[in-house]
Amino acid sequence: MKRIVLMLLFAAGLALPTQAEPLTLKLISCNLRNSAADDGSNSWPQRREATPRMLREEAPDLFGLQEALADQLAYLDTTCPQYARVGVGRDNGADEGETMAIYYLRDRFELLDSGTFWLSETPDEVSRGWDGACNRTATWVRLRDKASGKEFYYFNTHLDHRGSIAREEGIALLVRKIREIAGRKSAVVLGGDFNSSTDSEIFKPLNRWMKSARDKARQTDHKGTYNGFGAAPDTIVIDHLYFRGGIKCSRFATLDGDYGVPYLSDHYPIEIVFTL
Repeated sequence: MKRIVLMLLFAAGLALPTQAEPLTLKLISCNLRNSAADDGSNSWPQRREATPRMLREEAPDLFGLQEALADQLAYLDTTCPQYARVGVGRDNGADEGETMAIYYLRDRFELLDSGTFWLSETPDEVSRGWDGACNRTATWVRLRDKASGKEFYYFNTHLDHRGSIAREEGIALLVRKIREIAGRKSAVVLGGDFNSSTDSEIFKPLNRWMKSARDKARQTDHKGTYNGFGAAPDTIVIDHLYFRGGIKCSRFATLDGDYGVPYLSDHYPIEIVFTL
């Protein structure tokens, strides 16, 4: 039937429908390492200029941060004014504590919706979940590309580093909340510092529903993402990006290059290039 319709349109001299061009985007996820930590020569004042340098060189369309404190966000707001920011501090829902911030290009995207929820039994309020050592959150955005009109969701999170139950329940909650917020068919990217490999049993709900960019991208690597400022082995993979809903991921990369300092953070940023 479709072929007959196309033949009739052609015979009538009418324009044939064209398939929309794919929209290609670049996204970076980065645990920034909070500025309150005393890391000696790797403390935030010694390495902060490397982050905007990395962003200029990599030129992502959007990026998500973990561990960012208010002073770090203010610095990036000033040095990277082409990006708008969403996200709240995990300790008061405003500006206290680490923020799972999302930045996106102001000129490219329209922000349709956004929010933050806590990884806990009471996700709609400031709270600590299960056996977690810290309050943990996920920040999300729904963006529309202004040129193409295409829409997608991005969820940025940081799972607990000590509580095994908190990580397990946090992943289950993330899957439920993504379904609730984005539905079952929308294009979605989820990423962040999971403080774990995704081979364990607790990630089954996620691995059944979404695809690992590291595993599925046409061009990829399996490098370690936690470097401990040089003190960790290069095999610790705890930062991840997942996708679903019509997204095709062409590239996954661990950004362990030289951005002007020995280490941008105690984690390497990870990057994907994907199409809608």
